[in-house]
Amino acid sequence: MTDHTIILGYVPVRRDMFPVPAAEVMRDQIRSRVEDILSRLPDVELVSIDGLIPGGILWRNGDVKKIEAFFREKAVDALFFPHCNFGQEEPVGQLAKRMGLPVLLWGPRDPAPEGEAFRVYDTQCGLFATSKALARAHVPFTYIENCWLESPVLEEGLDKFIRVAAVAKAMKHMRVGQVGIRPRQFLSVKVNESELMEKFGVEITPIWTEEVTRVAAKLRCGLGETIGAAAGIELPAGGRVIEGGTPDPRIKERMEDIAAKFDCSAAGEEVLEKIAVVELALEELARINDLDCLAFECWAYLSGEFGIQACFILGDLIDRGLVAACETDLHAAITARLLQAAARGESAPFIADLTVRHPTNDNAELLWHCGPFPYSIRREGSNPKICSCKGFFELKHGDITVARLDQSDGKYLLFADQVTGVDGPVTNGNYVWVETGDWPAWEKKLIYGPYIHHVCGVHGRYADVLKEACKYIGHVTHDSVNAGACR
Repeated sequence: MTDHTIILGYVPVRRDMFPVPAAEVMRDQIRSRVEDILSRLPDVELVSIDGLIPGGILWRNGDVKKIEAFFREKAVDALFFPHCNFGQEEPVGQLAKRMGLPVLLWGPRDPAPEGEAFRVYDTQCGLFATSKALARAHVPFTYIENCWLESPVLEEGLDKFIRVAAVAKAMKHMRVGQVGIRPRQFLSVKVNESELMEKFGVEITPIWTEEVTRVAAKLRCGLGETIGAAAGIELPAGGRVIEGGTPDPRIKERMEDIAAKFDCSAAGEEVLEKIAVVELALEELARINDLDCLAFECWAYLSGEFGIQACFILGDLIDRGLVAACETDLHAAITARLLQAAARGESAPFIADLTVRHPTNDNAELLWHCGPFPYSIRREGSNPKICSCKGFFELKHGDITVARLDQSDGKYLLFADQVTGVDGPVTNGNYVWVETGDWPAWEKKLIYGPYIHHVCGVHGRYADVLKEACKYIGHVTHDSVNAGACR
């Protein structure tokens, strides 16, 4: 369901007083290398200025507005300014300021000087000048060190920047569905809707639980292929399901798909059908309301209305691309969506409780919840099963990024740090034991807040990506156990 595409505005730059032929040779060499790198990065579209301005290289202030209009038409998500020589800091600063997007700054190392001959590049020198222009314009930017064209530093830097841009894009104008109200006892998941809108453009969209009931009923009695606007959802016959209606075929398809992956013997056919119906109803409501993620009241509604629990449903929805948080934790839904963007679909995020310390490893902790983890990140050799609508399996080990967005007194922090999965005792639900460098330091960091017992995780090393993304998100400070705030 989630589109991970990043459209990269590509703007080579040169200095007017340096030799043009040498800059054009470098332009072509850089382009060839960048295209080779991007061919190995999924879902990246390069939008260049070839044919838009002479030579396809920016150096004149007068071309800035033309490039801006073109990039806005193409809906670019980020800008890349590779320097083909010293570069021209003034138009770079102007275009970056006007676009207000994540900016990547880089240039290749110069060849060795040829005796007393005039150097035709001086790229590193110009990068210092451009960085100053961006700083004066209060434009945040990301920098890849001045390296050789074939250096892995460039490939690693481009990959990281694309992920940073994806996180910034995910946060911008995010629409989060709130399905039902928070559980009464969960004071910790309160949020400030106005602040989220004013600071980040994040909109909380209320979804009545009655809407889920009505959409589920329509799916079961097969009324049409498409369900209309939420406000127009009505049941036939005065609110009762028509007996003998033909169920939507997607219900059976979903049931078969789940049964092919999980041991469902403890669930039974009836429970599996209810799970499939509720999943499809939530997906339909997410489509109707253009939601990027949702937070679900998972304690009372489904048990009262359908006789099932929500745990497994939420993990399965995440695996299908729709981030879904339990216990109406809106900040968790937002955080998990950011992790999904950082991973760019390479791994599904999960939402867990910080639960208990490892019985023998003083630096390890149990990340657990009652069954809402995605199947795709299960540990190899596990036997995933559904018990009382809860997923039962351990997560795979390896590198895991742990994150949490939260706030206090109007100040937002994005905690992001790294852990590693380790062996530990078997327990119920979904779980993974993780090792930190210093758990007591983690515990104190999270206890003193503004965090809660919920954290989000994703397999991979993306803490630095989230830290860098804070520059572009704005109004949020990066936080971790071992690192200070992102400037």
